[in-house]
Amino acid sequence: MSIKEDLLHSAGATEENYKTGDYIFHESTSALFYYQVVTGEVKLNNYNTDGKEFIQNIHSAEAALGVSMLFLEKSYPMNAVAINNCTILKLRRTDFFKLLELHPKLYNDVCKSLSDRLYKKYVVMKAISCHNAAERLKEVMRLMKLEQPNQLPYTFEVPLTRQQLASLTGLCLETTIRTIKKMEKENVLRIHNRKILF
Repeated sequence: MSIKEDLLHSAGATEENYKTGDYIFHESTSALFYYQVVTGEVKLNNYNTDGKEFIQNIHSAEAALGVSMLFLEKSYPMNAVAINNCTILKLRRTDFFKLLELHPKLYNDVCKSLSDRLYKKYVVMKAISCHNAAERLKEVMRLMKLEQPNQLPYTFEVPLTRQQLASLTGLCLETTIRTIKKMEKENVLRIHNRKILF
């Protein structure tokens, strides 16, 4: 979901710059702002008690972060971390809701966006509950590819590293690498210049 930048600025949004590894927000902190990515990529993640990272999602330009917590008035159940240098628009929660009141169509857009994310989360959860590593990886790649106009085989360059794919699917890096090589042999995907084509 994306709200036009000029509309956000008119409501009082400010631009914040983050460097690779900077936290936009931390798990267990209160949701006080609407965040929208202008440039760069942000991962939503958690760490288990052993310190292993689990990536909930990866967002790039025009994506909103943690919106559902604004409605629930709950603290964040995850971190938001800059994967690379990012510019983020930041709007106070109270100003965000005033903006929605002034522009009722945005409510509908927000609801659709949250519903779409929830649907994708259910699909991913179903896929990663499967014990088959190849099925987990294939489903994550398929969901990413759905956003692209060209659905022909091997036309989508997966924008994630193997480590990010591992963290998204709950697999270890070694299993992910081994499975991707096996999937290439089975013509599920192709590898060109270390990039995965699905």
